[in-house]
Amino acid sequence: MATAAGVSRSTASRALSGSELISEATRAVVESAALRLGYRPNRAASALRSRQSRLVGLVMNNLINASFHTIAEVVQKRAAAAGYQVILCITDSDPGKERTVLRMLSEHSVDGLVVIGTGDNADLCDELMVSGTGVVNVIRAPRSGRAPSVLASDREGAHAATRHLLELGHRHIAYVGGPDSANSGRERFAGYQQALREQGLEVDPELVERGPFTPEFGTNATTALLDRRPDATALFAANHEAVFGILPTLIGRGLRIPHDLSLVCHEDILWLRSWQPPVTVVDNGAAELGRLCFDLLLHQMREGPQPDGTSGRVYRVGANLVERESCTAPP
Repeated sequence: MATAAGVSRSTASRALSGSELISEATRAVVESAALRLGYRPNRAASALRSRQSRLVGLVMNNLINASFHTIAEVVQKRAAAAGYQVILCITDSDPGKERTVLRMLSEHSVDGLVVIGTGDNADLCDELMVSGTGVVNVIRAPRSGRAPSVLASDREGAHAATRHLLELGHRHIAYVGGPDSANSGRERFAGYQQALREQGLEVDPELVERGPFTPEFGTNATTALLDRRPDATALFAANHEAVFGILPTLIGRGLRIPHDLSLVCHEDILWLRSWQPPVTVVDNGAAELGRLCFDLLLHQMREGPQPDGTSGRVYRVGANLVERESCTAPP
């Protein structure tokens, strides 16, 4: 096949593997020759020779979270540009299913893993790193482990959102957030709590609902809050997946945003920008999270997993409050 394309075997191999070292013109000639000859590369044999599969595993809790979509798109594009293919696996936030998926990807000799996970399988990720597989956590991280984590500035973002509502005059600010078991759940609640305390206020447990990252929880939490505390004048939706249950519930209850209730959501999506009125959000920088996590993974895949001196290092991407029309002074 290399002869038919008029290039060396090494150039043909690089072209078919997606190497950035090959020009688009040469790649097109090689791929055309391969198509004419019906050539199909033996990936398994290539992996055995090079000890590289050119595969990257992307392990995600769900496909509901819009930030996960953005990260997946960034990782796929960056991986393709670097000559890798991505295997996407969804775990439904189930630690057992996640463990099974991680073992399956290991058996397929993936070169690296991007994990948006439960945080309950750090031991297995450590084993994979010791064996030479690159691992990077993103958005959600375990409490321990060797793999680096790329996280949003969740506490700072939640603090800015709550402070914004306080500055508008709100004092009864309801909160719907994630569980304490997730770093985003812990940190966003801490930011909410900090902003209240800076104004001499304590968290009112009756204004707080924390639970799983699901639309169903958003529906149930919003219903409970509105029934329990009809005096709430603002809501900070710090659990992104729950937003898909929160907004329909607010509509169903006949609440006008922001006249009856001011609203801030954590993590931006097009849906919130086009909502009427457009919703104020904490933008967690999902695209930058994706770029940084893949840069770290690519370094590991090329240079080997990080030494013990950098075990568990955390990298942060700044959050940004984007003010729109869903917030106003309390009635």
